[in-house]
Amino acid sequence: MKRVFVFCCVFLAGVVLVGCGGNTAVSPVPTQVNVPDVSANVTNTPVPEPATPTPPPPPVVVVTEAAVEGGETAVSSPTPAAVPGLIGPDNFPENVNPLTGETVDDPSVLHRRPIAIKISNAPPIVRPQSGLNSADLIFEHYAEGGLTRFTAVFYSHDANPVGSIRSGRLIDLEIPKMYDAAFAYSGSSGPVRLMIRDSEFFDRVISPDFGHGGFFRIEDPNKAFEHTLFTSTFDLRAILEQRGLNTPPQFQTNMAFSTEPPTGGTPASKLSIGYIATNATWVYNPSDGRYYRWTDGEMHLDANTGQQVNFKNIIVLGAHHQDTDILEDNVGGGHYSIQIQIWGEGPVSIFRDGQRFEGRWRREHPNDMLTFYDQQGNILPLAIGNSFFQLVPLGFDQLTVTP
Repeated sequence: MKRVFVFCCVFLAGVVLVGCGGNTAVSPVPTQVNVPDVSANVTNTPVPEPATPTPPPPPVVVVTEAAVEGGETAVSSPTPAAVPGLIGPDNFPENVNPLTGETVDDPSVLHRRPIAIKISNAPPIVRPQSGLNSADLIFEHYAEGGLTRFTAVFYSHDANPVGSIRSGRLIDLEIPKMYDAAFAYSGSSGPVRLMIRDSEFFDRVISPDFGHGGFFRIEDPNKAFEHTLFTSTFDLRAILEQRGLNTPPQFQTNMAFSTEPPTGGTPASKLSIGYIATNATWVYNPSDGRYYRWTDGEMHLDANTGQQVNFKNIIVLGAHHQDTDILEDNVGGGHYSIQIQIWGEGPVSIFRDGQRFEGRWRREHPNDMLTFYDQQGNILPLAIGNSFFQLVPLGFDQLTVTP
């Protein structure tokens, strides 16, 4: 059941630094954390337009009917644009995956729980990772210190092994709820661990932090111990079966897909996202309609297959990034956790079929997926296939697109 998704600016009482414990309850999504007063320096401009300093986003109220007071225009219900071969966002056939729009040979794979798995992306020695091409969705986001990390969602396909597995971050309080998913990870700062423990999806968490199995080591003399932990979707699903939780997900909203791209796109054969410590480049291959990944100038491979990481949709999604006082590590004087606020709405650039489409993303309720709309408010469909989300701050100016 949906609830009005009104976001309150409530500070998390009792948030402490790494190593501290306690039984302090936390607020429901959006999860609130103690944050320094940086409102004067926050940029709040859609990617890739020039940034304009504004305070952090106010509470969001979604209006769906009638005009609001003061002469403002009400938000009308979105409708699909005239796109050939539209699939979703409602009434997906039994054998069509709502996360990719793909037809599956065995519909029973869609009657099991999605699993979100935390995967390392730094330092470079962790690459190539295992299992990336088997994921339906991957989110790349800032962790701290300019480094990025992945949360990969596995639903219609399995992978063995998957990893290397790393620690959870604040954004992982959001992604499992969006896809009614389990969450597998290893390690976290003290405050993040408490928030995960108190989350509504804690019964679906699988982590050594709480004494759970399902993980194993693949030793490598060239890698530090923390980069040798892996898992398998088969092992994780066995644990969910034991808990009685490997059940069909209840998706509250859905994305839309289409066999043909909508109108209004601009050519985009290549895009590069310049994170502070990592550069992600995607190059379009017209022969198969997929984007192929390079990271820091090197071909990015999936260790399980030796194939280059490739996705049908690259989604560059702008969201407010709020600094917090949660200490994640002590390197160079300390790095602090970032709250990436993927709720409400914001700017999005969708790359599919060699084209770029500008629009807005929305997430109105805690258990909603991210959904996409063009500048006229029509549903903006993805290409049929897997999607890679590049999460960037509002006002991000390091996106380079080659026609």
